[in-house]
Amino acid sequence: MQRVLGFILLCVFSLGAVAALKTEEIVYRVGAEKFTGYLAWDDAIKGKRPGVLVVHEWWGHNAYARKRAEMLAELGYTAFALDMYGSGKVADHPDDAKGFMQAVVSNMPEAEKRFDKAKSILQAQPTVDADHIAAIGYCFGGGIVLHMARVGDDLDGVVSFHGSLGTEQPAAKGKVKARVRVFTGAADPFAPPELVSAFEQEMQQAGVDYQVQSYPGVKHSFTNPQADEFAKRFGMPLAYDKHADEDSWQRMQTFFAEIFKP
Repeated sequence: MQRVLGFILLCVFSLGAVAALKTEEIVYRVGAEKFTGYLAWDDAIKGKRPGVLVVHEWWGHNAYARKRAEMLAELGYTAFALDMYGSGKVADHPDDAKGFMQAVVSNMPEAEKRFDKAKSILQAQPTVDADHIAAIGYCFGGGIVLHMARVGDDLDGVVSFHGSLGTEQPAAKGKVKARVRVFTGAADPFAPPELVSAFEQEMQQAGVDYQVQSYPGVKHSFTNPQADEFAKRFGMPLAYDKHADEDSWQRMQTFFAEIFKP
């Protein structure tokens, strides 16, 4: 009996040594304003690895953004869920979310500074290969990562999930360094077919390596399991879609394997 118990304890301790998801809250400043980000990595992985920035939905830097950072860490990346609004600016009502979002998009040069500050924090992490950085974004965050690609930010790739596609600063030919992947719902009123077509035309004219995956019948915020709750509470055209969520995540992984190929 003692031998059996000893074997069980050995297994438990061994498993504990292997499991290695680590997280850290990082408070930083951009100018005079304070921001709070969330770093996630697997310390069972030795050496440096690619880093991935996660840009939140219009609700702000919340648990959903942090969850995605943890999921990326589980895939072997170091992920940093950044903060575009400022510490404590997290909305639970669309009116507040809209106000936070508009404050950012009304001053895109400042938004770029916030994004690049977060990128520099990620690149400085001891687990990160600073030369291999990508960014993913959801809703508002999808629009942000696409904007950073458009202005030529030094990124290997960007992935937009049900993100904003329109822009007042279209990509110029030869300027975009990042490869671009977009996942959108064909029934998303925030990304109607004409906007998707305009985006594709923009990418083609600028010579961007891009792909758009549109999911038939799928609405906005399809990756967020809370979308149905938000739709019911606020009468918004949102809906979680398990297939689109899982399929887009898998396609993102394939994309990262391509852009981060040794």
